[in-house]
Amino acid sequence: MKDLQPDFETRPTVADADEIDPEGLLSPGEQRFETLRKITGLWLGPLVFLLLLIFPPGGLSPDAARLAPILALTLIWWMCEPVPIPVTAILAPALCVAFGVAPAKDLFASFGDPIVFLFIGGFVLAEAMMCHGLDRRIALGLLGLKWVGNSLPRVFFVFGGIATVLSMWLSNTATTAMMAPIAIGIVGEITTIMRRSENGKDSSAQASRMATGLMLLLAYGASIGGLATPVGTPPNLIGIGMIREQLQVNLSFFGWMLFALPASLLMFAVLYLVIFRQYVAGGAAITGLQEYLASRRAGLGRWTAGQVNTLVAFGLAVVLWVLPGVIGLIPGASAEHIAKTYDKLLPEGVVAVLAASLLFLLPTSLHNPQPTLTWRQASRIDWGTILLFGGGIALGKLAFSTGLANKMGEAILHGTSVSSLGTITLMAIIFGILISETTSNTASATMVVPVAISVAHAAGINPLAPALGACMGASFGFMLPVSTPPNAIVYGTGYVPITRMVRTGVLFDVIGAGLIWCTVMIAAHFIS
Repeated sequence: MKDLQPDFETRPTVADADEIDPEGLLSPGEQRFETLRKITGLWLGPLVFLLLLIFPPGGLSPDAARLAPILALTLIWWMCEPVPIPVTAILAPALCVAFGVAPAKDLFASFGDPIVFLFIGGFVLAEAMMCHGLDRRIALGLLGLKWVGNSLPRVFFVFGGIATVLSMWLSNTATTAMMAPIAIGIVGEITTIMRRSENGKDSSAQASRMATGLMLLLAYGASIGGLATPVGTPPNLIGIGMIREQLQVNLSFFGWMLFALPASLLMFAVLYLVIFRQYVAGGAAITGLQEYLASRRAGLGRWTAGQVNTLVAFGLAVVLWVLPGVIGLIPGASAEHIAKTYDKLLPEGVVAVLAASLLFLLPTSLHNPQPTLTWRQASRIDWGTILLFGGGIALGKLAFSTGLANKMGEAILHGTSVSSLGTITLMAIIFGILISETTSNTASATMVVPVAISVAHAAGINPLAPALGACMGASFGFMLPVSTPPNAIVYGTGYVPITRMVRTGVLFDVIGAGLIWCTVMIAAHFIS
């Protein structure tokens, strides 16, 4: 294992919420695979583009025939990443305009979709939490609860729970980057204490297993926590946007949480049991662990004005996001009218922008008009994901308006022979998980959700469950360091052997697919 010391002031930072440069984190063999993947995509994408341009598939409309090679190029480059994914996302609409598929005004209007502003506001709030250390204060405060003590099972449970809850509001990358130094410190304490025991060799091996378990619990918990809220991970908003656009089903913030939050908590409970069973032996106490955590909390100092202001803005956003759903639960025509008026005046995107704007108004001192968040700090948000969403929604609209999506759905349906709601939903989930193992979860959702909808349409069934399944499945991808940024971060600590990540990741992918299937089948019944 690498000798790493926790340092909150130099914790890992990741600019992109979905992608991470694996250089320096992956083994030489995995780096060679990444290089091969990019080179292959660089040549394969244009080759397929030219072939489809010269020999278009039969039965397509003229617009669909021109869109097909552009869509194929985009999907290949999103999976292989020879150029940054956001670059491909803005290149694709530009190519559609150049080839006469649709006017520029129609295509680039997708970058101004209201959900884009929910992205922006949510990202700004998350950036403020990280800039002022509110995320670390919350994490260390919960780990220091008297109930936790020095109990290893409770430390694992609370640590994983913190990662899961934080990632409901922060990106999984930011959550993992923030929690990784804390995990390294806990691992160091566990390792030191166990190596002092009588059976030094056995204790060292046991400490190594526990370190692996804690790191995997962090990475996987951060990924599944994002499922719980629309702003938890970009695939959620991509799925909500496409479901609203193509199925005319408006999933509110509260409506999403009604089914996704219980599912996320259930997945965490299963994850905890899997990790604890595989990597933690018994319920030993780690003497001195609370003293270590107390020293880290002391280093944070007193609450700052920036932390208080950020908490106020964040709390306001959460209340306003959830309030219309609570009003909707009240019986009566007047409550329904109030809820509809509220949705019209304060949709989620507007709430996000208002709450984020508050950060630029609240000063950190009455004597110094310095705002809680400066524009320089706010500009560090993940603009790449925002561009990816705009490009993805533009291509999704074109795929349906030109009829290309329906043709793809008919071809997949004919090739797989699936026809029932349950099997199509399961196929969409598995497809989403497999694609997310090789590319970002945002790109996975952008690719898989339209396909799931088109397959369901071709089969003559309600596409809501397959669309939700593809959306949630895109957030799974636990097998490899390149599957998600959290995986890459914990792998880079040196505490997670690749064989253990693959073994545990495959197991949780399978379990997760089953849990997602049950969740969306039940949710689709009530939503529709």
